[in-house]
Amino acid sequence: MIHRRVGRKLKRTWSHKKSLMCNLATDLFLHKKLVTTEAKAKELRPFAESLITRARIALRNEQNGNLPTARPNKSGEVATVTKDFVQRRQVGRFIRNKAVLQELFDTIAPAVATRDGGYTRIIKLGPRRGDGGREAIIELVDFSAAQDGVVRRKKKATPKPKASAPVAAVAASPVVDAEPAVEEVIEETVETPVDAVEMQADTTEEIPASEEAPASDDASADTADAGDASGE
Repeated sequence: MIHRRVGRKLKRTWSHKKSLMCNLATDLFLHKKLVTTEAKAKELRPFAESLITRARIALRNEQNGNLPTARPNKSGEVATVTKDFVQRRQVGRFIRNKAVLQELFDTIAPAVATRDGGYTRIIKLGPRRGDGGREAIIELVDFSAAQDGVVRRKKKATPKPKASAPVAAVAASPVVDAEPAVEEVIEETVETPVDAVEMQADTTEEIPASEEAPASDDASADTADAGDASGE
């Protein structure tokens, strides 16, 4: 019978699951919030809180001075110890990033010094698109935004009206102002053919009768010549 294998396997071997928990805990301590599946969040919660508890124990030992004495060196001098390296080494087995390890002991541990457990919170998000896996947010309680219990919805920004000032000015102008322009156009279109007719009538009246007579004589001469030619 296999012992000490409590929890979800997450379809992984033990070594793969251990690496997964270490990576998720590293990201959680670095970003203070993580979006993952609900099953992974529930498995990460006790794992991450145990590491935070070790950081709290190290902080308490450093404040109370309960630190082990260092071994004397070759010259017999004993160096003073100001940090709990025992707990740091134990946590360093799982958190390999030195920057995140320092963040855990120097920032997160003092923030949760007065909290006895319950360092994280899980918020369910529902199924995700694609495979339908249930997602959840796991975050550190002391680093999350304060909630006042009031639901606020963002209002949609009203679209700005387009630039239509010239059209509005024309539409707003009274109709009476446009009537004289229409009347002038009509007068011009009506007067132009009348003037042309009058000019043609004037030209026809000015032609003298003396100029019209030679034209008739020429026509009679042409008919006479045509008759002589036919008689011959």
